[in-house]
Amino acid sequence: MTTNPLRVVLVDDQELVRAGVRKVLEGEPDMAVVGEASDGNEMLKLLRAVEADVVVLDLNMPGRDGFEALRDLHMADLAVRVLVLSLHDDPQYVGRAVREGAHGYLLKDCAVQELPVAVRAVMQGRPFFSPRAQEALTHVLRNGQRLDPMDLLSPRELEVLKRVAGGLSSKEIGAALNISPRTVETHRASMMRKLDLHSVAELTRFAIEKGIARRP
Repeated sequence: MTTNPLRVVLVDDQELVRAGVRKVLEGEPDMAVVGEASDGNEMLKLLRAVEADVVVLDLNMPGRDGFEALRDLHMADLAVRVLVLSLHDDPQYVGRAVREGAHGYLLKDCAVQELPVAVRAVMQGRPFFSPRAQEALTHVLRNGQRLDPMDLLSPRELEVLKRVAGGLSSKEIGAALNISPRTVETHRASMMRKLDLHSVAELTRFAIEKGIARRP
């Protein structure tokens, strides 16, 4: 039995970078690059013409840059996962990318070793951050730098968080949202990582403080 490969679109204004990323991904038996774009406008046109699972996206591009491309993807409601591939580990870059909807953030100097793993992770609904990107995200949260922690959570994560804080089990949450208990646990782990929290009790306290759950 064969499995269809993960379909990846590359978005970067540098052709040489795209060629290098393509070479890494196409060396994996479960991945195929189905298109390339040099900016956000080309990306949207391409995604309307081909079926893709994951977009590997640079942030610094002429025209519509990566942040605008992330916003466009959200507005267009395209069912793709997004892995940012960037040179920048500045907290503001990482924080804004997550706020705009990125599912992972990989630094270019780690791409050869980590890119296939990162693509598989975001495709499976698991966040993936290079260690320095994760440090930057934690720095943003701890220092309150113009990023509300709520902005880090996806709509689905907020739905899970509300029910976690309400005391529901993973099985009960899964039934309510029509997802598997394992997916619920993945969302919970993602929230803990994004918010730098370490238990259900801390998640519940956060939800109460933010007004999305009531005190018991």
